[in-house]
Amino acid sequence: MYIGEVSKKTSLSIKAIRFYEAKGLINPPQRLGRYRVYQAADVDLLILIKQAKQLGVSLSQLKGVIVYQDGKLDWLRIKLFLAELRVQLQAKIADLTANIANIDECSRQIDTEHSLSD
Repeated sequence: MYIGEVSKKTSLSIKAIRFYEAKGLINPPQRLGRYRVYQAADVDLLILIKQAKQLGVSLSQLKGVIVYQDGKLDWLRIKLFLAELRVQLQAKIADLTANIANIDECSRQIDTEHSLSD
């Protein structure tokens, strides 16, 4: 598929797709004349990059994870990275939950120690 169709399927701009290609995050697609021809795996990877960026993953982190072997993407490596990212997010959730509990406790102490009127 051509870059315009990839752009529609991924909701990424053509400029962004070319940028990721220039940064080495996706392999340069084959060419048909002067047109780039992308594969379904390229679309999947671009969607993954977009989602990872929304989670705060940097391009340099992604660059270290997105590895090609014999011209094929190492999806297992990406899956392991996602599992690690999940653990990190769960730790953040636990920290935020603890912070909320501390705020609730402070609020209860204020209520019991200080008579507040509305």
